[in-house]
Amino acid sequence: MSVSVQSLHLADAREADDLTAFLARLLHYDRAAAVRVQAGEPGGRPQPHLAVFGRPPSFEVLAVRTARLGSPVALDTTVSAGELLDCIDGSGFTLPAPVTGPPWAGVLPPRGGWSELPGLPGVAEMRAVVAAAVAEFRRRDEQLPPEHRTRAERDRIGREIWSRELPGVRLPLRAVHAAHSLGFLRPGAPVALLAAPGSWLRLRTPFGSVALRTGGPGGPGLGALGLTPTRSG
Repeated sequence: MSVSVQSLHLADAREADDLTAFLARLLHYDRAAAVRVQAGEPGGRPQPHLAVFGRPPSFEVLAVRTARLGSPVALDTTVSAGELLDCIDGSGFTLPAPVTGPPWAGVLPPRGGWSELPGLPGVAEMRAVVAAAVAEFRRRDEQLPPEHRTRAERDRIGREIWSRELPGVRLPLRAVHAAHSLGFLRPGAPVALLAAPGSWLRLRTPFGSVALRTGGPGGPGLGALGLTPTRSG
């Protein structure tokens, strides 16, 4: 990966606030999180954007947050999420030094070729499904005999629950859980489910997206992770 610019200028303070909130949520799940940061030509957008990719370890998805830039830059690098968060102070900031990227950083969703799939429920229904799934997990966990209340057994229950598909669409519940936990599923927000070649799915909202590859645990390049539910913030 190469970086042709070290200083970035976001469009306004709101963009900085949204980006810092996203990074803080990633760090909540992984204090050593790394993020891949990209920017380039607007590509049909009215304004240049920065895209920040992360993978919270409690979910088998990639999380994506975009921010509007004040001016176009060419950028593709992987940095520490914590160091990037520390660097953001207002709308202008300097990128931290690059780090060796984790394997997932080399397998990002495609930039184009997405088409919208029908049947996605609204935000309120998706949040209700996540709440019911979390309640089921807690109930089944409480019913386990003490000798079976192990991380392996909890992961087994979690994998069973979060591998189910959202009613009416082929989106695994773990993607909806991730979007809710990362603050993307806000009441009244428009949402869309998109598909792209390579078995990619993306749950898109104005506040961020989650993407995953179907066809196996976590999809190729994402790896298999435990699926113990996390508390939504």
